[in-house]
Amino acid sequence: MAFAVQKLPVAMTSLPMPQGVSDSLLSGFVPNPAPGCDEIEAAGGVTTVFQVLPEEQHLLRAFRSFAETAGSLEHSYGLLRAEVARLHRELEESHAGLARSLEQNRAMRQHLDRILESLPCGVVVVSSSGEITHWNPEAQRILAFEEIFKITAARRALSDLSGELIPLFDATRAGSGEREQQISAERWLAVRQAALAEDNGASSVFILQDISERKRMEQQQARHRREQALAEMSAVLAHEVRNPLGSLELFASLLSEASLSAECQEWVGHLQHGLRTLGATVNNVLHFHGAPPPQRTPVDLGQVLDWAGSFLAPLARRAAVKLVVRNGLRRVVFPGDRPQLEQVLLNLALNSLRVMPDGGTLELEGVVAPDAINGSRFAALTISDTGPGIAPENLAEIFKAGFSTRPGSPGLGLAVCRKIVQQHGGAIAGAVRAEAGASFTVRFPLDETSQPSERERAS
Repeated sequence: MAFAVQKLPVAMTSLPMPQGVSDSLLSGFVPNPAPGCDEIEAAGGVTTVFQVLPEEQHLLRAFRSFAETAGSLEHSYGLLRAEVARLHRELEESHAGLARSLEQNRAMRQHLDRILESLPCGVVVVSSSGEITHWNPEAQRILAFEEIFKITAARRALSDLSGELIPLFDATRAGSGEREQQISAERWLAVRQAALAEDNGASSVFILQDISERKRMEQQQARHRREQALAEMSAVLAHEVRNPLGSLELFASLLSEASLSAECQEWVGHLQHGLRTLGATVNNVLHFHGAPPPQRTPVDLGQVLDWAGSFLAPLARRAAVKLVVRNGLRRVVFPGDRPQLEQVLLNLALNSLRVMPDGGTLELEGVVAPDAINGSRFAALTISDTGPGIAPENLAEIFKAGFSTRPGSPGLGLAVCRKIVQQHGGAIAGAVRAEAGASFTVRFPLDETSQPSERERAS
Protein backbone atom coordinates (compact mmCIF):
# COMPACT_ATOMS: atom_id res chain seq x y z
CA MET A 1 0.00 0.00 0.00
CA ALA A 2 1.41 3.37 -0.94
CA PHE A 3 0.84 6.74 0.88
CA ALA A 4 1.49 10.16 -0.43
CA VAL A 5 3.35 12.02 2.33
CA GLN A 6 3.52 15.81 2.37
CA LYS A 7 6.47 17.39 4.08
CA LEU A 8 5.45 20.08 6.61
CA PRO A 9 7.65 22.85 7.87
CA VAL A 10 9.54 22.06 11.01
CA ALA A 11 7.97 25.04 12.77
CA MET A 12 4.52 23.41 12.60
CA THR A 13 5.45 20.29 14.55
CA SER A 14 8.01 19.07 17.00
CA LEU A 15 7.48 15.46 16.07
CA PRO A 16 10.52 13.71 14.50
CA MET A 17 10.24 12.76 10.89
CA PRO A 18 9.92 8.99 10.38
CA GLN A 19 13.14 7.14 9.78
CA GLY A 20 13.85 6.70 6.12
CA VAL A 21 11.80 9.78 5.11
CA SER A 22 14.47 12.40 4.71
CA ASP A 23 15.18 15.30 2.43
CA SER A 24 17.37 13.07 0.23
CA LEU A 25 14.60 10.55 -0.20
CA LEU A 26 12.13 13.26 -1.11
CA SER A 27 14.37 14.72 -3.78
CA GLY A 28 14.34 11.75 -6.21
CA PHE A 29 11.71 10.17 -8.45
CA VAL A 30 10.93 6.44 -9.14
CA PRO A 31 8.59 5.98 -12.11
CA ASN A 32 7.30 2.56 -11.19
CA PRO A 33 7.21 2.01 -7.47
CA ALA A 34 7.22 -1.49 -6.22
CA PRO A 35 4.29 -2.92 -4.36
CA GLY A 36 4.38 -2.06 -0.70
CA CYS A 37 6.30 1.16 -1.41
CA ASP A 38 5.14 4.76 -1.21
CA GLU A 39 5.98 7.34 -3.73
CA ILE A 40 6.60 11.00 -2.97
CA GLU A 41 6.48 13.56 -5.70
CA ALA A 42 9.12 16.15 -5.04
CA ALA A 43 9.74 19.50 -6.58
CA GLY A 44 10.25 19.50 -10.34
CA GLY A 45 7.89 16.57 -10.90
CA VAL A 46 10.42 14.02 -9.67
CA THR A 47 8.88 11.16 -7.72
CA THR A 48 10.87 9.30 -5.13
CA VAL A 49 9.68 5.88 -4.09
CA PHE A 50 10.47 4.48 -0.71
CA GLN A 51 9.09 1.67 1.28
CA VAL A 52 7.07 2.59 4.42
CA LEU A 53 7.35 0.13 7.18
CA PRO A 54 4.10 -0.99 8.84
CA GLU A 55 5.11 0.37 12.22
CA GLU A 56 5.54 3.80 10.70
CA GLN A 57 2.07 3.99 9.16
CA HIS A 58 0.51 4.69 12.55
CA LEU A 59 2.87 7.59 13.09
CA LEU A 60 2.04 9.04 9.66
CA ARG A 61 -1.67 8.86 10.36
CA ALA A 62 -1.16 10.52 13.75
CA PHE A 63 0.91 13.23 12.13
CA ARG A 64 -1.78 13.88 9.53
CA SER A 65 -4.47 14.01 12.26
CA PHE A 66 -2.30 16.44 14.24
CA ALA A 67 -1.97 18.67 11.19
CA GLU A 68 -5.74 18.70 10.67
CA THR A 69 -6.35 19.37 14.38
CA ALA A 70 -3.80 22.19 14.37
CA GLY A 71 -5.57 23.79 11.41
CA SER A 72 -8.93 23.44 13.15
CA LEU A 73 -7.49 24.92 16.35
CA GLU A 74 -6.01 27.81 14.44
CA HIS A 75 -9.39 28.49 12.80
CA SER A 76 -11.17 28.24 16.17
CA TYR A 77 -8.60 30.56 17.72
CA GLY A 78 -9.29 33.11 15.00
CA LEU A 79 -13.02 32.87 15.64
CA LEU A 80 -12.40 33.19 19.39
CA ARG A 81 -10.27 36.28 18.90
CA ALA A 82 -12.99 37.83 16.73
CA GLU A 83 -15.62 37.04 19.38
CA VAL A 84 -13.42 38.49 22.13
CA ALA A 85 -12.91 41.64 20.07
CA ARG A 86 -16.66 41.93 19.53
CA LEU A 87 -17.38 41.45 23.22
CA HIS A 88 -14.68 43.99 24.04
CA ARG A 89 -16.29 46.52 21.74
CA GLU A 90 -19.72 45.84 23.24
CA LEU A 91 -18.26 46.21 26.75
CA GLU A 92 -16.65 49.53 25.83
CA GLU A 93 -19.92 50.75 24.32
CA SER A 94 -21.84 49.60 27.42
CA HIS A 95 -19.26 51.27 29.68
CA ALA A 96 -19.50 54.51 27.70
CA GLY A 97 -23.31 54.39 27.89
CA LEU A 98 -23.18 53.77 31.63
CA ALA A 99 -20.74 56.66 32.07
CA ARG A 100 -23.07 58.93 30.09
CA SER A 101 -26.03 57.77 32.18
CA LEU A 102 -24.13 58.42 35.42
CA GLU A 103 -23.13 61.87 34.20
CA GLN A 104 -26.72 62.66 33.26
CA ASN A 105 -27.91 61.43 36.64
CA ARG A 106 -25.28 63.54 38.38
CA ALA A 107 -26.24 66.61 36.35
CA MET A 108 -29.93 65.98 37.06
CA ARG A 109 -29.22 65.56 40.77
CA GLN A 110 -27.24 68.79 40.84
CA HIS A 111 -30.07 70.53 38.99
CA LEU A 112 -32.65 69.20 41.46
CA ASP A 113 -30.40 70.17 44.38
CA ARG A 114 -30.13 73.72 43.02
CA ILE A 115 -33.92 73.86 42.65
CA LEU A 116 -34.37 72.55 46.20
CA GLU A 117 -31.86 75.04 47.58
CA SER A 118 -33.48 77.97 45.79
CA LEU A 119 -37.04 77.19 46.88
CA PRO A 120 -38.58 80.02 48.92
CA CYS A 121 -40.15 77.44 51.24
CA GLY A 122 -38.52 74.95 53.57
CA VAL A 123 -38.45 71.22 52.73
CA VAL A 124 -37.85 68.61 55.46
CA VAL A 125 -37.90 64.81 55.03
CA VAL A 126 -38.64 62.86 58.21
CA SER A 127 -38.34 59.08 58.55
CA SER A 128 -40.85 56.87 60.34
CA SER A 129 -38.61 56.94 63.43
CA GLY A 130 -38.78 60.73 63.57
CA GLU A 131 -35.26 61.35 62.24
CA ILE A 132 -34.76 64.32 59.94
CA THR A 133 -32.91 62.87 56.94
CA HIS A 134 -32.98 65.72 54.40
CA TRP A 135 -33.61 69.47 54.46
CA ASN A 136 -32.91 72.54 52.36
CA PRO A 137 -31.34 75.88 53.40
CA GLU A 138 -34.71 77.62 53.87
CA ALA A 139 -35.84 74.90 56.29
CA GLN A 140 -32.52 75.23 58.08
CA ARG A 141 -33.15 78.97 58.47
CA ILE A 142 -36.79 78.64 59.54
CA LEU A 143 -36.11 75.91 62.09
CA ALA A 144 -32.80 77.45 63.27
CA PHE A 145 -30.90 74.16 62.95
CA GLU A 146 -27.60 75.77 64.00
CA GLU A 147 -29.04 76.65 67.39
CA ILE A 148 -31.19 73.55 67.92
CA PHE A 149 -28.69 70.92 66.85
CA LYS A 150 -25.51 72.26 68.43
CA ILE A 151 -25.45 69.37 70.90
CA THR A 152 -27.24 66.69 68.87
CA ALA A 153 -25.26 67.25 65.64
CA ALA A 154 -24.84 63.52 64.98
CA ARG A 155 -28.58 62.88 64.71
CA ARG A 156 -31.30 65.37 63.90
CA ALA A 157 -34.77 64.43 65.09
CA LEU A 158 -38.15 66.14 65.37
CA SER A 159 -38.02 65.67 69.13
CA ASP A 160 -35.03 68.04 69.25
CA LEU A 161 -37.06 70.97 67.87
CA SER A 162 -38.45 73.72 70.06
CA GLY A 163 -41.59 73.04 72.05
CA GLU A 164 -43.90 75.06 69.78
CA LEU A 165 -42.85 73.18 66.64
CA ILE A 166 -43.29 69.56 67.79
CA PRO A 167 -47.11 69.75 68.25
CA LEU A 168 -47.37 71.56 64.91
CA PHE A 169 -45.52 68.76 63.06
CA ASP A 170 -47.47 66.05 64.88
CA ALA A 171 -50.83 67.67 64.11
CA THR A 172 -49.86 68.19 60.45
CA ARG A 173 -48.81 64.55 60.08
CA ALA A 174 -52.00 63.29 61.72
CA GLY A 175 -54.35 65.53 59.74
CA SER A 176 -54.56 66.87 56.23
CA GLY A 177 -54.17 70.23 54.58
CA GLU A 178 -52.10 73.19 55.71
CA ARG A 179 -51.77 74.29 59.31
CA GLU A 180 -50.73 77.72 60.58
CA GLN A 181 -49.36 78.47 64.02
CA GLN A 182 -47.71 81.38 65.81
CA ILE A 183 -44.41 80.05 67.15
CA SER A 184 -43.17 83.29 68.74
CA ALA A 185 -44.26 86.86 69.33
CA GLU A 186 -43.45 87.90 65.76
CA ARG A 187 -43.18 84.62 63.83
CA TRP A 188 -45.89 82.58 62.10
CA LEU A 189 -45.29 79.25 60.37
CA ALA A 190 -47.41 77.33 57.84
CA VAL A 191 -46.80 73.56 57.44
CA ARG A 192 -48.20 70.93 55.08
CA GLN A 193 -47.23 67.25 54.78
CA ALA A 194 -47.11 64.51 52.12
CA ALA A 195 -46.11 60.83 52.44
CA LEU A 196 -43.39 59.35 50.22
CA ALA A 197 -45.02 56.79 47.90
CA GLU A 198 -41.86 54.74 47.27
CA ASP A 199 -41.41 54.31 51.02
CA ASN A 200 -44.96 52.98 51.56
CA GLY A 201 -45.78 56.14 53.46
CA ALA A 202 -43.20 55.49 56.18
CA SER A 203 -41.36 58.77 55.51
CA SER A 204 -42.96 62.19 55.24
CA VAL A 205 -42.10 65.39 53.41
CA PHE A 206 -42.97 68.60 55.26
CA ILE A 207 -43.28 71.89 53.37
CA LEU A 208 -42.59 74.89 55.62
CA GLN A 209 -43.33 78.54 54.89
CA ASP A 210 -42.59 81.58 57.01
CA ILE A 211 -45.81 83.60 56.82
CA SER A 212 -44.85 86.22 59.41
CA GLU A 213 -44.81 89.05 56.87
CA ARG A 214 -48.21 88.03 55.50
CA LYS A 215 -49.67 87.90 59.00
CA ARG A 216 -48.22 91.32 59.81
CA MET A 217 -49.80 92.75 56.68
CA GLU A 218 -53.14 91.16 57.55
CA GLN A 219 -52.95 92.57 61.06
CA GLN A 220 -52.04 95.99 59.71
CA GLN A 221 -54.96 95.90 57.30
CA ALA A 222 -57.34 94.83 60.07
CA ARG A 223 -55.98 97.55 62.36
CA HIS A 224 -56.30 100.10 59.57
CA ARG A 225 -59.93 99.10 58.99
CA ARG A 226 -60.67 99.38 62.71
CA GLU A 227 -58.95 102.75 62.93
CA GLN A 228 -60.81 104.01 59.88
CA ALA A 229 -64.15 102.91 61.31
CA LEU A 230 -63.25 104.39 64.70
CA ALA A 231 -62.18 107.65 63.05
CA GLU A 232 -65.49 107.97 61.25
CA MET A 233 -67.41 107.24 64.42
CA SER A 234 -65.21 109.57 66.49
CA ALA A 235 -65.69 112.43 64.03
CA VAL A 236 -69.46 112.06 64.26
CA LEU A 237 -69.44 111.86 68.07
CA ALA A 238 -67.00 114.76 68.43
CA HIS A 239 -69.17 116.93 66.22
CA GLU A 240 -72.26 116.06 68.23
CA VAL A 241 -70.50 116.70 71.55
CA ARG A 242 -68.72 119.93 70.61
CA ASN A 243 -71.85 121.96 69.97
CA PRO A 244 -73.46 121.49 73.41
CA LEU A 245 -70.02 121.58 75.01
CA GLY A 246 -69.42 125.08 73.66
CA SER A 247 -72.69 126.24 75.18
CA LEU A 248 -71.84 124.69 78.55
CA GLU A 249 -68.44 126.40 78.60
CA LEU A 250 -70.11 129.74 77.82
CA PHE A 251 -72.64 129.37 80.63
CA ALA A 252 -69.93 128.24 83.08
CA SER A 253 -67.89 131.32 82.20
CA LEU A 254 -70.91 133.54 82.85
CA LEU A 255 -71.48 131.84 86.20
CA SER A 256 -67.87 132.42 87.21
CA GLU A 257 -68.32 136.15 86.63
CA ALA A 258 -71.55 136.29 88.65
CA SER A 259 -71.66 137.30 92.31
CA LEU A 260 -71.84 133.90 93.88
CA SER A 261 -70.79 132.60 97.23
CA ALA A 262 -67.36 131.11 97.68
CA GLU A 263 -68.79 127.60 97.75
CA CYS A 264 -70.69 128.19 94.50
CA GLN A 265 -67.61 129.68 92.88
CA GLU A 266 -65.72 126.53 93.85
CA TRP A 267 -68.43 124.43 92.22
CA VAL A 268 -68.25 126.56 89.09
CA GLY A 269 -64.48 126.09 89.04
CA HIS A 270 -64.91 122.33 89.19
CA LEU A 271 -67.48 122.55 86.42
CA GLN A 272 -65.12 124.57 84.20
CA HIS A 273 -62.29 122.12 84.89
CA GLY A 274 -64.50 119.20 83.88
CA LEU A 275 -65.61 120.99 80.74
CA ARG A 276 -61.99 121.73 79.80
CA THR A 277 -61.10 118.08 80.36
CA LEU A 278 -64.03 117.01 78.21
CA GLY A 279 -63.01 119.48 75.49
CA ALA A 280 -59.42 118.20 75.60
CA THR A 281 -60.69 114.65 75.23
CA VAL A 282 -62.76 115.59 72.19
CA ASN A 283 -59.76 117.35 70.65
CA ASN A 284 -57.57 114.30 71.35
CA VAL A 285 -60.04 112.02 69.62
CA LEU A 286 -60.18 114.28 66.58
CA HIS A 287 -56.43 114.75 66.41
CA PHE A 288 -55.63 111.07 66.84
CA HIS A 289 -58.07 109.72 64.27
CA GLY A 290 -58.12 112.53 61.77
CA ALA A 291 -55.46 115.08 62.59
CA PRO A 292 -54.62 117.23 59.56
CA PRO A 293 -50.94 117.75 58.70
CA PRO A 294 -49.44 120.59 60.77
CA GLN A 295 -49.57 124.10 59.31
CA ARG A 296 -45.95 124.96 59.99
CA THR A 297 -44.87 128.56 60.51
CA PRO A 298 -41.91 130.03 62.47
CA VAL A 299 -42.72 129.59 66.16
CA ASP A 300 -40.77 131.03 69.10
CA LEU A 301 -40.55 128.02 71.43
CA GLY A 302 -39.78 130.33 74.35
CA GLN A 303 -43.08 132.11 73.88
CA VAL A 304 -44.92 128.75 73.76
CA LEU A 305 -43.30 127.71 77.04
CA ASP A 306 -44.14 131.07 78.70
CA TRP A 307 -47.75 130.76 77.51
CA ALA A 308 -48.00 127.25 78.97
CA GLY A 309 -46.66 128.50 82.31
CA SER A 310 -49.18 131.36 82.50
CA PHE A 311 -52.07 129.08 81.50
CA LEU A 312 -51.15 126.42 84.06
CA ALA A 313 -50.43 128.81 86.94
CA PRO A 314 -54.03 129.16 88.23
CA LEU A 315 -54.65 125.43 87.81
CA ALA A 316 -51.50 124.66 89.77
CA ARG A 317 -52.48 127.06 92.61
CA ARG A 318 -55.90 125.46 92.88
CA ALA A 319 -54.30 122.00 93.05
CA ALA A 320 -51.69 123.16 95.63
CA VAL A 321 -48.94 122.33 93.15
CA LYS A 322 -45.76 124.38 92.93
CA LEU A 323 -45.12 125.38 89.33
CA VAL A 324 -41.52 125.97 88.24
CA VAL A 325 -40.73 127.27 84.75
CA ARG A 326 -37.13 127.40 83.47
CA ASN A 327 -37.18 128.84 79.98
CA GLY A 328 -33.97 128.57 77.96
CA LEU A 329 -35.76 128.66 74.61
CA ARG A 330 -36.52 132.34 74.23
CA ARG A 331 -35.95 133.48 70.64
CA VAL A 332 -35.40 129.88 69.55
CA VAL A 333 -37.46 129.66 66.38
CA PHE A 334 -38.81 126.35 65.15
CA PRO A 335 -41.09 125.75 62.12
CA GLY A 336 -44.23 124.25 63.63
CA ASP A 337 -47.95 124.44 64.19
CA ARG A 338 -48.26 126.51 67.36
CA PRO A 339 -51.73 125.31 68.45
CA GLN A 340 -50.57 121.70 68.13
CA LEU A 341 -47.35 122.40 70.06
CA GLU A 342 -49.39 124.10 72.81
CA GLN A 343 -51.67 121.06 72.92
CA VAL A 344 -48.69 118.74 73.48
CA LEU A 345 -47.48 120.81 76.45
CA LEU A 346 -50.98 121.05 77.93
CA ASN A 347 -51.64 117.31 77.60
CA LEU A 348 -48.41 116.46 79.40
CA ALA A 349 -48.83 119.11 82.09
CA LEU A 350 -52.49 118.30 82.79
CA ASN A 351 -51.57 114.60 83.17
CA SER A 352 -49.00 115.62 85.78
CA LEU A 353 -51.54 117.73 87.68
CA ARG A 354 -54.01 114.83 87.74
CA VAL A 355 -51.52 112.47 89.37
CA MET A 356 -50.78 114.96 92.18
CA PRO A 357 -54.19 115.51 93.87
CA ASP A 358 -52.51 116.21 97.19
CA GLY A 359 -50.02 118.72 95.84
CA GLY A 360 -46.46 118.47 94.62
CA THR A 361 -44.14 120.15 92.15
CA LEU A 362 -44.57 120.61 88.40
CA GLU A 363 -41.52 121.70 86.41
CA LEU A 364 -41.46 123.02 82.85
CA GLU A 365 -37.98 123.38 81.37
CA GLY A 366 -36.74 124.27 77.92
CA VAL A 367 -33.11 124.10 76.79
CA VAL A 368 -31.01 123.90 73.63
CA ALA A 369 -28.65 120.91 73.78
CA PRO A 370 -26.21 119.20 71.41
CA ASP A 371 -26.92 115.77 69.96
CA ALA A 372 -24.30 113.30 71.20
CA ILE A 373 -24.59 111.20 68.03
CA ASN A 374 -24.31 113.62 65.10
CA GLY A 375 -23.28 116.83 66.86
CA SER A 376 -26.37 118.78 65.75
CA ARG A 377 -28.47 120.81 68.20
CA PHE A 378 -32.04 120.30 69.32
CA ALA A 379 -34.63 122.02 71.49
CA ALA A 380 -35.74 119.96 74.50
CA LEU A 381 -38.91 120.65 76.49
CA THR A 382 -39.20 118.62 79.69
CA ILE A 383 -42.27 118.31 81.90
CA SER A 384 -41.54 116.72 85.29
CA ASP A 385 -43.68 116.01 88.35
CA THR A 386 -43.38 114.50 91.80
CA GLY A 387 -46.31 112.14 91.45
CA PRO A 388 -46.29 108.33 91.77
CA GLY A 389 -44.25 107.91 88.59
CA ILE A 390 -44.54 105.24 85.89
CA ALA A 391 -44.22 101.52 86.46
CA PRO A 392 -41.17 100.20 84.52
CA GLU A 393 -43.28 97.60 82.71
CA ASN A 394 -45.57 100.36 81.41
CA LEU A 395 -42.89 102.54 79.85
CA ALA A 396 -43.14 100.72 76.52
CA GLU A 397 -46.97 100.94 76.50
CA ILE A 398 -47.79 104.49 77.59
CA PHE A 399 -47.75 105.97 74.06
CA LYS A 400 -50.06 103.33 72.59
CA ALA A 401 -53.60 104.40 71.84
CA GLY A 402 -56.09 103.09 74.39
CA PHE A 403 -53.52 102.43 77.13
CA SER A 404 -54.22 104.16 80.42
CA THR A 405 -53.82 103.40 84.11
CA ARG A 406 -56.43 106.01 85.07
CA PRO A 407 -60.01 104.71 85.29
CA GLY A 408 -62.33 106.30 82.77
CA SER A 409 -59.55 107.66 80.56
CA PRO A 410 -59.71 106.85 76.83
CA GLY A 411 -55.90 106.59 76.76
CA LEU A 412 -55.42 108.97 73.84
CA GLY A 413 -53.54 111.91 75.39
CA LEU A 414 -49.99 110.56 75.08
CA ALA A 415 -50.78 108.88 71.75
CA VAL A 416 -51.87 112.25 70.35
CA CYS A 417 -48.73 113.91 71.76
CA ARG A 418 -46.48 111.37 70.05
CA LYS A 419 -48.33 111.71 66.75
CA ILE A 420 -48.03 115.53 66.76
CA VAL A 421 -44.35 115.43 67.75
CA GLN A 422 -43.54 112.88 65.04
CA GLN A 423 -45.37 114.97 62.43
CA HIS A 424 -43.00 117.80 63.39
CA GLY A 425 -39.94 115.56 62.96
CA GLY A 426 -39.31 115.31 66.70
CA ALA A 427 -39.27 112.61 69.35
CA ILE A 428 -40.89 112.14 72.75
CA ALA A 429 -39.87 109.86 75.60
CA GLY A 430 -41.02 109.14 79.13
CA ALA A 431 -38.85 108.28 82.12
CA VAL A 432 -39.03 107.59 85.83
CA ARG A 433 -37.28 110.19 87.96
CA ALA A 434 -34.72 108.91 90.41
CA GLU A 435 -36.07 110.97 93.33
CA ALA A 436 -39.81 110.72 92.66
CA GLY A 437 -42.35 111.11 89.91
CA ALA A 438 -42.02 110.99 86.15
CA SER A 439 -40.73 113.19 83.34
CA PHE A 440 -41.49 113.54 79.65
CA THR A 441 -39.04 115.09 77.20
CA VAL A 442 -39.94 116.41 73.76
CA ARG A 443 -37.09 117.05 71.31
CA PHE A 444 -37.23 119.07 68.09
CA PRO A 445 -34.25 119.29 65.69
CA LEU A 446 -32.89 122.79 65.08
CA ASP A 447 -31.01 124.24 62.14
CA GLU A 448 -28.58 127.14 62.24
CA THR A 449 -31.29 129.76 61.64
CA SER A 450 -33.34 128.48 64.58
CA GLN A 451 -30.72 129.23 67.21
CA PRO A 452 -30.23 132.79 68.54
CA SER A 453 -26.83 134.16 69.38
CA GLU A 454 -25.68 134.27 72.99
CA ARG A 455 -26.19 138.09 73.02
CA GLU A 456 -29.75 137.73 71.72
CA ARG A 457 -30.53 135.03 74.26
CA ALA A 458 -29.08 137.11 77.11
CA SER A 459 -31.06 140.18 76.09
